[in-house]
Amino acid sequence: MSTKFYRAAQSTFRQTLYRPSQIAPLRQFHTTLPKMTVHNIQTADEFKQAIKDNKVVLLDAFATWCGPCKAIAPILAKHSNDEQFKDIFFAKIDVDDLPELAQELGITAMPTFLLFKDGAQEPAEKLVGANPNTLVEILKKHA
Repeated sequence: MSTKFYRAAQSTFRQTLYRPSQIAPLRQFHTTLPKMTVHNIQTADEFKQAIKDNKVVLLDAFATWCGPCKAIAPILAKHSNDEQFKDIFFAKIDVDDLPELAQELGITAMPTFLLFKDGAQEPAEKLVGANPNTLVEILKKHA
């Protein structure tokens, strides 16, 4: 009888030792990165203020009905939360809501990505179309 008790106790000990749910959880401390997000620009004045206040601004000119715009939006959102692009201000404008600004910026197709540096009103880089690899190259070049 003592052998059976020993084996039962041994089995219970193994289960509690190796089963993660039975082990007291270890608290791991880590820093949480801030969510940078993509800012939705509503007015031309808000756009000009964003260029003035930030060293590097990436502007996504999109339309709600544009398929490629919808496809690249999650990729852009992912990069906006990436640590290596933390110094870039990500913004987007709906060309249907701000047609004057779109015309002023020379937007002819969607999506168009414009990168502004150091408060300049003229873009330093321009990318027309949903090309994620080229977008990442531009971001890395100016990060």
